Amino acid sequence: MRHLTLAALPLLLIACSGDGASSQTTAPGEKPFKTSVIADFDSPWAMTFLPDGRALVTEKAGEMILFDPKNGTKIPVAGIPKVDYAGQGALMDVVLSPTFAQDKAVYFSFSEERDGLKGVALAKGAFNQASDGTTKLDGVQVIFRASPYVDGNGHYSGRIAFSPDGKYLFFTNGERQKFDPAQDTKSTLGKVLRLNLDGTPAAGNPLSAKGFNPAIWSYGHRNLLGIAFDADGRLWEQEMGPKGGDEVNLIKPGLNYGYPKVSNGDHYDGKPIPDHAPGDGYEAPKVWWNPVISPGGLLYYSGDLFPQWKNSLFIGGLSSQALVRVKLDGEKAEKADQWDMGARIREVEQGPDGALWLLEDGGKSQGRMLKLTPMG
Repeated sequence: MRHLTLAALPLLLIACSGDGASSQTTAPGEKPFKTSVIADFDSPWAMTFLPDGRALVTEKAGEMILFDPKNGTKIPVAGIPKVDYAGQGALMDVVLSPTFAQDKAVYFSFSEERDGLKGVALAKGAFNQASDGTTKLDGVQVIFRASPYVDGNGHYSGRIAFSPDGKYLFFTNGERQKFDPAQDTKSTLGKVLRLNLDGTPAAGNPLSAKGFNPAIWSYGHRNLLGIAFDADGRLWEQEMGPKGGDEVNLIKPGLNYGYPKVSNGDHYDGKPIPDHAPGDGYEAPKVWWNPVISPGGLLYYSGDLFPQWKNSLFIGGLSSQALVRVKLDGEKAEKADQWDMGARIREVEQGPDGALWLLEDGGKSQGRMLKLTPMG
């Protein structure tokens, strides 16, 4: 189990290693961006921008906030189901429907308890703000639940991404610190899933004909806390590995990414896990870290404000208290930059103008929203 308790003082920036990729870190105090503090939240988890420039922000304990960066106004969004936020539980991801302009649909994920067991659920509702400013999600319904629900409070995952054509929803289910479910063909735990927009398994998923759960797109994952499509439609995923071995993966249909059979890290009790090796039948990560960065949110950057960073992945670092950049080149990825942010970074988002927006994790660090813009 990854221990999340940290000292309040910022950690020293640590260099990355692994996978033969080059590693660069910016010297302490050198950041090629300005950092502006925009707001403070209570252990925020994720955010997404509305077309009008306002944002929806989720908080760990179950609050969704409509936030206006222009004036700092915060309005609670009603209609959210009860969230079990013990341990790593939370009101998690929030993403607008590809057809939000027409249907106002908002998709979100959260951890819940049912009959004494716990799991991650995917829900949707329609954004509705009344003339008096009160805001809610209408017609909220849970459209998918991980299976099975189990005991414990860890590794829910719960990240959401829509395919570039807007037809499918990709949803991550962590292996809930149970190890073996990641290789279980019937379970959705430890998997990337491909669903229709109504939450049903998409037709043509690559493993259903082999008897797998029909929602599975890829398997052999641990705690998948970020997924994002690049400009060419490739799906990238990052996950917290065991002790050593955090990963960025290029997700391809039907592949087995190895956990817990192989990993570039080892179990927390010290038991070794075989490393990825050519010909072992498992898909190896494109980039991995040891020491770990504890990756939080994942963003593919496509904006114009930082043109030098187009075609990069940005990762929030939790234990590393860092913002991490990974450079992409087709199906290749390599480490590029790691900036010490002095707090656990849970989420990275691209703003309407191409700025980078971060959410600090809260807890023993701040829960602030930060906006990063170019120097000068």
